Amino acid sequence: MGKIIALANQKGGVGKTTTTINLAASLATLEKKVLVVDADPQANASSGLGVDIKQSECTIYECIIDRANVEDAIHDTEIDSLKVISSHINLVGAEIEMLNLPNREKILKEVLTPLKEKYDYILIDCSPSLGLITINALTAADSIIIPVQAEYFALEGISKLLNTIKIIKSKLNPSLEIEGFLLTMYDSRLRQANQIYDEVKRHFQELVFNTVIQRNVKLSEAPSYGIPTILYDADSTGSKNHLSLAKEIINKNR
Repeated sequence: MGKIIALANQKGGVGKTTTTINLAASLATLEKKVLVVDADPQANASSGLGVDIKQSECTIYECIIDRANVEDAIHDTEIDSLKVISSHINLVGAEIEMLNLPNREKILKEVLTPLKEKYDYILIDCSPSLGLITINALTAADSIIIPVQAEYFALEGISKLLNTIKIIKSKLNPSLEIEGFLLTMYDSRLRQANQIYDEVKRHFQELVFNTVIQRNVKLSEAPSYGIPTILYDADSTGSKNHLSLAKEIINKNR
């Protein structure tokens, strides 16, 4: 059985989508079958993996609202063992449409659970909010990766997120675990970045990944070509960091 991992942090710009795309590509490169679920209306994970969103007839939105067949929403990518369920701007309004649906917090779980037999890892890229779609993602997930930007305000929103996780564990998904805190956009030359790393490590100890994702221009260039960094420049720091993260996750889940 595969594992569903949500990447969530309601603070925007912390590198969630970049991590989702590149971690997925790295896991696939290490011969794992991987599915990315783009649960962010901005659909950046979809376009970053080469999906033409305008051509997508069926997206995660149709799967949630119209109960469309999830297989129709799965797209191929440049890497054989990496697939993606694309997102759509309509997802913005989905939260309001879901209000009247029965078991509205568990719809995504119903959509994704049958796919666990086909994939080793299913990664959900959440939007930067703690709305109903993110709650759905956390209810569907076995664990959560929390990307933390190596900057001064990094820890501000985390208590809110941890509180949400606690509520979801108690009411909707008792088996939800924290896979780890991931330091992103790390610049070792900055004293502040090192201070943040020490602080995150002090707070969350063994829940912090050993791998840090360093600031790297290739990570921001690759999505404009619709490919993950490992296909854009396999020798780049960003590519190596995510490969190291993928290995750490595989070892942890043995």
